[in-house]
Amino acid sequence: MKKIELLAPAGNMESLYAAIEAGADAIYLGGKNFGARAFSKNFNDEEIIKAINCAHIYGVKVYVTCNTLIYDREVKDFLNYVEFLHKNNVDAILVQDLGMLDLIRKTYPKLEVHSSTQMHIHNLDGTRLMQDLGVKRVVLARETSINDIKIIKANTDVELEVFVHGALCVSYSGQCLMSFFNSGRSANQGACEGSCRLKYNVLKDNKIIDKDVFALSLKDLNSLENIGRLIDLGVSSLKIEGRMKSPAYVYLVTSLYRKAIDSYYKLGKVEIDKKTLHDLKVVFNREYTRGFLFNEKNENIVNMKSSNHQGVEVGTVIKAKNDTVEVKLSDDVFIGDALRILSSSEDAIILNNFYIKNKLVKEAKKGDVISFKVHKKIDFNSIVLKTSSAKITNDINNIILEHKRRVPLTVSVNARVGEPLRIVATDGKNSIRKESIVLESSINRPTTISDLEDKINRLNDTAYTINSLKINIDDNVFVPLKTFNDLRREVIEELNQKRQYKTEFEKSEYQIEVPNFKTEQNENELHANLFNNEILRLPKIINNYEDYDKNKKYLVSEVGALYSLNNVDTDYSLNVTNSYTVAFLHSLGVNKITLSQELGYYDIKDIINYYENRYHKHPNLEVITSSNIEVMSTKFDLNKYYNMTNLTLEGNKHKYYLISNDNYMSIYLTDRKEDDHNYFEIGINNIRKDYID
Repeated sequence: MKKIELLAPAGNMESLYAAIEAGADAIYLGGKNFGARAFSKNFNDEEIIKAINCAHIYGVKVYVTCNTLIYDREVKDFLNYVEFLHKNNVDAILVQDLGMLDLIRKTYPKLEVHSSTQMHIHNLDGTRLMQDLGVKRVVLARETSINDIKIIKANTDVELEVFVHGALCVSYSGQCLMSFFNSGRSANQGACEGSCRLKYNVLKDNKIIDKDVFALSLKDLNSLENIGRLIDLGVSSLKIEGRMKSPAYVYLVTSLYRKAIDSYYKLGKVEIDKKTLHDLKVVFNREYTRGFLFNEKNENIVNMKSSNHQGVEVGTVIKAKNDTVEVKLSDDVFIGDALRILSSSEDAIILNNFYIKNKLVKEAKKGDVISFKVHKKIDFNSIVLKTSSAKITNDINNIILEHKRRVPLTVSVNARVGEPLRIVATDGKNSIRKESIVLESSINRPTTISDLEDKINRLNDTAYTINSLKINIDDNVFVPLKTFNDLRREVIEELNQKRQYKTEFEKSEYQIEVPNFKTEQNENELHANLFNNEILRLPKIINNYEDYDKNKKYLVSEVGALYSLNNVDTDYSLNVTNSYTVAFLHSLGVNKITLSQELGYYDIKDIINYYENRYHKHPNLEVITSSNIEVMSTKFDLNKYYNMTNLTLEGNKHKYYLISNDNYMSIYLTDRKEDDHNYFEIGINNIRKDYID
């Protein structure tokens, strides 16, 4: 049985080193463009090459995120970037855009592609489609339950990747338009403003029932206790969120899951390192939930009180006078710790100077009473949180610098008179044999075993350590130590080259067959689930299609329908933003394609122009010109949380959102989008107006 992969995030080189040292099997990262975390530091091209080479020496795979939606004007640069990654031996790329998936698979057939969670794959049918398209791995939606994963695993051969720790978006990934329609920053382009982390008023019948709450801010996912269930299920990879987190965070969370996984394989039970978990909470946490993955209760998913880092509780204020407080500690503190005091006038300080019985100290233990200066008036009995620790960060940085993770080698040395000096080293997969000069007898002092042991073990500036060493040496042999050192370096250099393996590169010509549609001018209306009273509009979240007539016509909202149904139009939620995606969908038999609601007039004009110039045919496209836009689709149920129906959210600048529920919660803008462009004149066949009943 292949051991499950531990996949860690890296937002920069420091985090990459942290992930390697902590025991990651693979690392995912993003470049400066085309990744869904545009505000992470990310990697330039030179750093990507360095990252891949470094990781491969340690046997760690590297996956690069190319998981934004691509516009036609970006395709050339996007494809050049993909080719650069492929030629520099990336292990796989992650893709959201359906058209780019088709283009990449046809252009670079040897390049491993993973479908990003942004593709919204949450059912067996969507997974089967990805498998048929040549996708090696599906990153499932974070809302997919372990029961559904079990069904998917049992009925497909594709690898499955599951998020196990970190930040949760409240909306299904790829289905959130709130950031774009609030600020123009598209989550599908990697520029999410974090609308779900803001405060809202919750209204019922135009009256506020809950004021200034984080109504859409989910707790962080934590799957440590259930890792064994995922291992037993046979998923391929456990993914940790955190490309915008610090190297200390990456090291701690990767270490935690490394120990949990290894202990389950070795002992049959998961061991959780409590100290590491404590330190991780200090570095970052929003409180924890088991998430939809393990069917957590609705009320345990969200944190209404706060959307930011919670830290850990370290004490209680027992005295507050003027600008000084005394705190009875429930946990240890150290100089440089950041504290947040939860008072009526909340205060945050760095613990640079603090005292025990008027004596200046650098650390204090649980049970001690410390005093320090504050900036604001603090209430008696206020809770004190530790929200960062210079000591934890420094300790981790030192561990990373020590490079304790090593590749174990089995080495043999042959040093016999009349034979070539020889070193053979193997890492279990690659074997290197190097020979040098023919050795002679010693005239003065013969070379000893300890001489060679000392020289062969000088590997601190490499990624290796010697687990097994065998030296065959004559008593009277003379080995020139410089020659021996040079031979050792040659062995290591060739081993590095072997471990920095080359992926097979192949470039083919993109080809696709598409139908030609007549140019028409149709105006349609959509009320609730009926489209022109003849086409049933299917929801965005469907677990299976067993009860649907395969040949009946539907307006479909997620990719699983493309596998299971034979007569479909596609809705805006398939995120069509370029002519390649239009061609791909038409090639699958899709009749009418509704374009993304994030597109502007000239973006749409580009799609038609590029399509007609490339394929010399006309597409069948639809644009929504009037609607209350559905800005979020979420498994979290706000109505159920409050045990009410028909709630409304009030956001910044008195912006209102309607809440509706069917088999999932939808959030709509109350202000209708009205677009008066003449789309017929640029070749659009269908104009649609959506209405909420």
